[in-house]
Amino acid sequence: MNARIPGHEAVARKGWLLANRWLLLRRISQLGILGLFLAGPLLGIWIIRGTLSASETLGFLPMTDPLIMLQSLAAGHPAASTAVIGTLIVVVFYALLSGRVFCAWVCPVNLVTDTAAWLNRRMGMKKVLHLSKSTRYWFMAAILLLSLGSGTIVYEWLNPVTLLQRGLLFGMGMGWMLLLALFLFDAFLLRRGWCGYLCPVGAMYSLLSPAAVLRVKADGRERCTDCQDCFAVCPEPQVIRPALKGDAQSTSIILSRNCLNCGRCIDICPHNVFRFSRRT
Repeated sequence: MNARIPGHEAVARKGWLLANRWLLLRRISQLGILGLFLAGPLLGIWIIRGTLSASETLGFLPMTDPLIMLQSLAAGHPAASTAVIGTLIVVVFYALLSGRVFCAWVCPVNLVTDTAAWLNRRMGMKKVLHLSKSTRYWFMAAILLLSLGSGTIVYEWLNPVTLLQRGLLFGMGMGWMLLLALFLFDAFLLRRGWCGYLCPVGAMYSLLSPAAVLRVKADGRERCTDCQDCFAVCPEPQVIRPALKGDAQSTSIILSRNCLNCGRCIDICPHNVFRFSRRT
């Protein structure tokens, strides 16, 4: 077990609510969006139809996951105009906001992987596997090649997000096995293994992030005491160091395309080192 549990000092200094503010807002966002998708089939309230891979909001606003579109094109399927428009809407929205905001604020599987990461920290588990951060991009490329060779949208057969949504409506079946496998993988083999090293959807959204406006800024870095709590809870801890540990001439803005803008570093820091900011 780790002697230090991240967050205790932040709770003592700021109170529990402020030390978990962005986490709570993320959970409301994730569950609220999932609820909107389920409200139609379960309650007959059709605000959103479809899944997070492809949907229509309020009967006129299409949204299509870019990875789904690329697979469809690779498979040789003609692109419907609504799917093209939906892809453009998603690409523009996340390119302006921040691509991996999807992972932290929308994706329901994040609930599973966050829980696994928490358990991993509490148990003090060490890495059993060692993967490169580039693995997710190779996985994404392999999916596109498989779609090209098979003429099918390959990833939808094992996309945990789609399986979770459909499972909540029609029964999980083998979907439970996949989600359990992801949980065990992250909890006991590699912390944040799925989201941080393998997920092709996260890889795709990270490619939309380089010029995004929303960023986390460590403009209070002179107050840092090296408690390491932010590194312990960050889903992509490698993105923090350049902004936090740079010299006076370097930017204090986290510019990495893999930052999720989840706000956990803001919550967990007892000295208010971090805050959300614009890319300036």
